[in-house]
Amino acid sequence: MELIPMNQEEYANFRVRSIKDFAEEKVEAGTWAAEEAQGLAEASYDKYLPEGLNTPGAYLYNLVHAVDGNVGYIWFNVTDNRRGKDAFLLDIVVEEAYRGKGYGTETMEALEREALSLGVDRIGLHVFGHNVRASSLYRKMGYEVTDLTMYKELNA
Repeated sequence: MELIPMNQEEYANFRVRSIKDFAEEKVEAGTWAAEEAQGLAEASYDKYLPEGLNTPGAYLYNLVHAVDGNVGYIWFNVTDNRRGKDAFLLDIVVEEAYRGKGYGTETMEALEREALSLGVDRIGLHVFGHNVRASSLYRKMGYEVTDLTMYKELNA
């Protein structure tokens, strides 16, 4: 899997789709109400990508496979902190038509190579509790749970 930097047109398409997907995930997770989700998702993207594709420390790539071509995208931010340099995976998508082919694993391996080339010491990520497929992939790749938030709906 090769990580190819997005151009402005690809970024514009990514932003629209990623915000929509993020809003839907937050509603499904029960974190946000449907009527507020789009606005909250847009505010989040404004915070983490204030200069869009040119935001310092933000890395946005297309996932390009030698056989199938463009199969999705990935976005991570790199920050310096007291422990060194951290990358945080903010969005990753392998398109539905390409799932089940090992491309998620290849993408995570490509992310690790890219992070190492940027001098990153550690990669973090968040996975929604209902996303069992992603959670399984991350565990398989050696990621460990560092925190776990749980809720129970109460019916009066």
